[in-house]
Amino acid sequence: EGVALPQRIFSPEKISMDWQQRLRPGAGLLNLGNTCYINVILQCLTYTPPLANYLLSYQHSQSCQQQGFCMMCTMEAHVRRVLCSSATAILPGAVLRDLKFIGEEFEYGRQENAYEFLRCTLDAMHRACLSCHLDVSSEETTIIHQIFGGFMKSRVTCLSCQAVVDSYKAFLDVSLDIRAASSLTTVLEDCVTPKQLDQTECFRCSKCKKKAAASKVVTVHRAPRVLTLCLERADQWTGTKISKFVEYPEYLDLRPYMSDTAGEPLLCSLYAIVVHSGDTCLEGHFLCYAKASNGLWYKMDDESVDNCDIHTVLGQQAYLLFYAR
Repeated sequence: EGVALPQRIFSPEKISMDWQQRLRPGAGLLNLGNTCYINVILQCLTYTPPLANYLLSYQHSQSCQQQGFCMMCTMEAHVRRVLCSSATAILPGAVLRDLKFIGEEFEYGRQENAYEFLRCTLDAMHRACLSCHLDVSSEETTIIHQIFGGFMKSRVTCLSCQAVVDSYKAFLDVSLDIRAASSLTTVLEDCVTPKQLDQTECFRCSKCKKKAAASKVVTVHRAPRVLTLCLERADQWTGTKISKFVEYPEYLDLRPYMSDTAGEPLLCSLYAIVVHSGDTCLEGHFLCYAKASNGLWYKMDDESVDNCDIHTVLGQQAYLLFYAR
C-alpha cells in the first residue's frame, strides 16, 4: 500500500525468526587496537536470528557470483567461525583486511563509530546480494532489506484546506534524538506526534494552490522484522556526549507508532544492545550484550564473553538497540 511493487524478488522464500540451531555462546573477538567498534557490530549481527539462520544455511555462497570482495560471503564465514569454533576468541581477520571495501572512511587502527560501521556493513551486504542494476523496489527485497528494512510514511496536512500528501521511504535503522527524553517510549511517542512545519519549509498545497501552514507526522508504515534503533549520544549542537540513562523495555509494542494503530500488538523482543563508555563520542570503548540461541544473555567485551542477566542488560546507557519481531 503506497509502495511500488518490485519487478524482481531477491529474498529467500522463508525467513525464520527463531534459531534453527541451538548453539552454545560463540567465541569472543580479539581487539587489535581500536577495533572494538567492529567487534560489537559483528557480534550483534551474529546473534540476529534470521540473519544467522540464513548465513549458516550457505544459501548465499552456494549461488554467489561476485568477483573479489563479497560482504555476504565474508559474514557467512565469520558467523560460522564464531558459533562453531572451539576457541574462546578469534580474530575477525577477513573483515579487518577488507575494511576499506566496507567503508572508505574507515582507517585501520583508528577509533571509529559503531553506528557508522553498522550502516556501512548492512549496505555492503545489501550490495553483495544484487547482481544487476534494478528499480529501487526490487533492490529493497534483498535478504538484508527483508530482515532489517521497513517503510516510513510521511503525511503532510494542509492546515488551510486539510488536503493530505503521503510519501514513503525505506529504512534499515532509525536514529532517535534523546536530549529531552527519559525513556524510549517517550521518544517514539514524540516522533509520531504531528508537528507544524516551520516557515523555512515552504509547503505549496496541490489542492488549494497556495502556500499554506502545514503539519507533518511520520509513522512506521511497514515494520521491519528486526528493528535497529540508534539513541543519538552526540549532541548535534555542541558535539558533547549525552551520557544520561534512557529507559528501554525488553519487549516493545510497535503498534502505537504504526500508520495503522488498530489491530493486534506488534511485539518486538530485545536481543542485543551496544554500549559506549567514555567521556566523549570521539574516544572510549564499545562493548555489547547479546542473547545467544540458548536464550541466555551474555556481556561481550572483545575477547571476553560472560554470562549476565536481563536486569544488567536493561540498566545500561544504551547506544544501539536491536529488537526482533
